[in-house]
Amino acid sequence: MKIASIATILFGSAAAFTATTPFHHKTSAVSNTFLKAVELTPEPEGGEELTKVSETSLPGSRMKNMGLVEEDNPDGDIYNFWLTAVANGDEIKKLRIQTEKEASKKANFPGFRKGQIPPYAQPKMTMFAIQEAVIKTCEASLEAYGLQSLQGSQGEVKVNEDMQEVCKGYKLGNDIPFTATYKGKFDEAVQAASEEGHDTAAMEDVVVDVEAVAE
Repeated sequence: MKIASIATILFGSAAAFTATTPFHHKTSAVSNTFLKAVELTPEPEGGEELTKVSETSLPGSRMKNMGLVEEDNPDGDIYNFWLTAVANGDEIKKLRIQTEKEASKKANFPGFRKGQIPPYAQPKMTMFAIQEAVIKTCEASLEAYGLQSLQGSQGEVKVNEDMQEVCKGYKLGNDIPFTATYKGKFDEAVQAASEEGHDTAAMEDVVVDVEAVAE
């Protein structure tokens, strides 16, 4: 299933960014010597816990349907969703390395040789890698729970934790847990296939039980 790109993410009080955010995106300086623990935003009360349609996707994640936002939409009902998940540390590290390689091709900072990234620019690349990893995790949540993102500003995802704070002292390679909310739709085709699969599995269990009794 092709997942539509989530257009925009808001990191707590930080500015919005997209998956194509340029390297020079404005952000505060951070250190990468240790991971600063940032308490996750409390889980909202209520909502309906969703079951994954792909058991192998996003291990340890949870998703809740927080209620209907827009009914009788021509493209399907729109709901509010709450997600808790983890941005994989290995993925962040890989993205960080890729970002530095790309940046070094164009780097030409005064006082530094061509291709050299100065120390003050290093934290920006780390922040960019974290942003990209969180985006990828949110996109993966669509597939994991059989959802579809919305277009334009409606597809905005808000990360509840302030990633600027998380980045202060972040140690490259560490996982980053986070929570997020976004609006979306159920992918009817995926949901139907998932329900059919569960029904088939249940029927197989019944057959096995009957055969066991017969023996």
